[in-house]
Amino acid sequence: MKSCLLILLVAVAAAAAERLWPAEVNYHEAIGIPRFEAIKQFEEGTDFDGGRIWGGQAVGAGAHPHLGGLVVTLTDNRQSICGSSLISNTRSVTAAHCWRSRDLQGHINQGRQVTIVWASNRLLTGGTRMTTNQVIMHPQYNFNLHNDVAVIRHNHVNFNNQINRITLATGSNSFAGTWAVAAGFGRTGDGGSSPNPDKRQANLLVITNAACAPRYQPGTVIASTLCASTTHGSSTCQGDSGGPLAIGSGNNRIMIGITSFGTASCTSGHPVGFARVTSFASWIRGI
Repeated sequence: MKSCLLILLVAVAAAAAERLWPAEVNYHEAIGIPRFEAIKQFEEGTDFDGGRIWGGQAVGAGAHPHLGGLVVTLTDNRQSICGSSLISNTRSVTAAHCWRSRDLQGHINQGRQVTIVWASNRLLTGGTRMTTNQVIMHPQYNFNLHNDVAVIRHNHVNFNNQINRITLATGSNSFAGTWAVAAGFGRTGDGGSSPNPDKRQANLLVITNAACAPRYQPGTVIASTLCASTTHGSSTCQGDSGGPLAIGSGNNRIMIGITSFGTASCTSGHPVGFARVTSFASWIRGI
């Protein structure tokens, strides 16, 4: 799930000349739709080529009870994937690019509805499933890596041992030097075969924005960005967009980041980017 996530492959990283995902455009075309098809083929019993969180570990259905897999149905009826986090019985958060992205020709790929899947280590089968079209993007999101946050309103879901909310981080803590856990249904690497499409997790070290910014083109990393190092052997990856970066455990988990972007290669060792939750907690709570 290397932070190649949430969306796209057309931007160029300044220092390393690496393409970004999600970047400004093409998340659904380049990442989400192919990943959905790969998972669908696997769950129907055929082979697929792909992966998710790189260098992490597969986890059971009850792990990360706040994590919701997201199946996004576009207006043209194609389907894509992302991740989300449950923050109340009736609301979840994800990345804005999971709901609306732009392809290489400038055409909009717009979501029509999302199906959220909790308490399952598979995306397309099992668990508790809920469908909604109530997705509110941050008003300043504009197909770029900034303000990449959206709130999903859905019917009431009951909390239990396998489904529970996560707390939003607030305050001024930068969390630099803190170990956190990312989770999602994205790729496990840059190619090759994956034994299954179960959800996975990765331990990541939060770093300062000053250390992160030189690895990307100017203006990519701003105050509302949170970065994590991937030099310790794991990372978010394409398809993990919208999923949580969290600290704590049990019922004391706190979400500090929403998976947003990384480089086109999940195993490149470049830091990955998240929407910094402390920058958006007030807006999220108001939706």
